[in-house]
Amino acid sequence: MKPILILKTGDTLPDVSARRGDFDLWIREGLALSDVPVETVCVFRDEPLPSPQSVAGVVVTGSAAMVSEREAWSERSAAWLAAAVGSGTWILGICYGHQLLAHALGGRVGPNPRGRQIGTISLQLDAPGDALLGGLPEEIVVQATHLEVVLEFPKAATALGTNTMDANAAFRVGERAWGVQFHPEFDADIMRGYIRGRRELIVQEGGDPVALEAACRDSPHGAAVLARFGELVRRAESS
Repeated sequence: MKPILILKTGDTLPDVSARRGDFDLWIREGLALSDVPVETVCVFRDEPLPSPQSVAGVVVTGSAAMVSEREAWSERSAAWLAAAVGSGTWILGICYGHQLLAHALGGRVGPNPRGRQIGTISLQLDAPGDALLGGLPEEIVVQATHLEVVLEFPKAATALGTNTMDANAAFRVGERAWGVQFHPEFDADIMRGYIRGRRELIVQEGGDPVALEAACRDSPHGAAVLARFGELVRRAESS
């Protein structure tokens, strides 16, 4: 059986990693697959990517890097993602991965004019019938931390989600590729770790890290998205 590939674009914060592990661990657990192998490629360390046709699906992680800086490893990954979309590979881009997928397909990514978004947030969905996000409530609660956003979707994209800080928070291209700005693999404990890790920056930017941390709460919605993606890939591989 072909594996699901975790395309790892960066590491989590050191303090969070010491307590809870890293992005690929959380994603692997969230996919909840015992019968589909899961492999990780650290593209930010220039590890080589396999051919898109050799994997059943791809999850692209978050990162402290910026898509707009167009680092060489990131641009190579974008070209690979464009080829993967063309080959019909199942794809889920998370945070940086969401932005990288949009960039790969002709969208525009840059600093959020509204500034940093961090914490437990509400997201409004418009996704009736969508294989990944359809069936969830019209307003979901998820975890987010980012400075950049998708400023313009690719022409072929279907918009699926928005909130007060980010008009382009979720999208789909075709029937097998999605980008979500939020972190479905985060729980409230991980989110609080990020707020503590960014505390000084949040204060410098006029935010209130104490209030943000107090407002963090667990929600089933992010976990449901990740598990549903895993199930979509598993069913496709089993058919």
